[in-house]
Amino acid sequence: MSVESGPGPLALVGSGEYLVEMADIEASLIAGRAPRYVQLATAAVQDGPSVVEHWHQLGIAQAKRLGVEPVIVPVNTRDDANSPALAEMIEGAGLIYLSGGDPNYLADALRGTLVWEAIEKTWRSGAALAGCSAGAMALGSWIPSLRHPRKGSSLGLGLLEHMGIVPHFDAFAARVPNLVTRFVLPDEGAISVYGIDEQTALVGGPKEWTVQGRASVWHLSASGREEFRAGQNVTTGG
Repeated sequence: MSVESGPGPLALVGSGEYLVEMADIEASLIAGRAPRYVQLATAAVQDGPSVVEHWHQLGIAQAKRLGVEPVIVPVNTRDDANSPALAEMIEGAGLIYLSGGDPNYLADALRGTLVWEAIEKTWRSGAALAGCSAGAMALGSWIPSLRHPRKGSSLGLGLLEHMGIVPHFDAFAARVPNLVTRFVLPDEGAISVYGIDEQTALVGGPKEWTVQGRASVWHLSASGREEFRAGQNVTTGG
């Protein structure tokens, strides 16, 4: 089966990339597309080579579980991201996945580079594009500062200019229940903020989505939280 031309689906994932529990979501993203599962662990680079390799191995195992080819694109720096050879590895992907780590490092490493240009072009040509945790956060134009909330936000990659993402939301909100709406909401009213629970995803986009996975997605605003459970549709503004 083939899919229609045009942008492929997006997936914004709260946690759980490459886990067995998330295999159905990843399988649905690549279904009907080229069986090339392109994976970038760039967000984890500052955690060290062993962590990056851990993500590589998890991604390879998931690709094999799904019966598709794993393609590891080893982007560790901006210089890497401007490599024509690495950018060429993105082409022909059925699914491109940005895994977790530091969203600011990921956005800064990819922004305006050949690899990011190839990712966006391949997505617009029909490939699916997913980001988990830091990967999801970096796809917006605004990245909330979760580790140091009072320091403010930073720039993302801008693919989803109207959205900001708070991953691991159920775990995060359980630890600091009042912190989210007090400190991680943007001053810019055109940006809508969504908390995504662990092992849960918003799938579809850029503005029409469905909640998939084990828990919920939350629209966050100064007045509170609106919950969307698995199977419900979400329309994002902007």
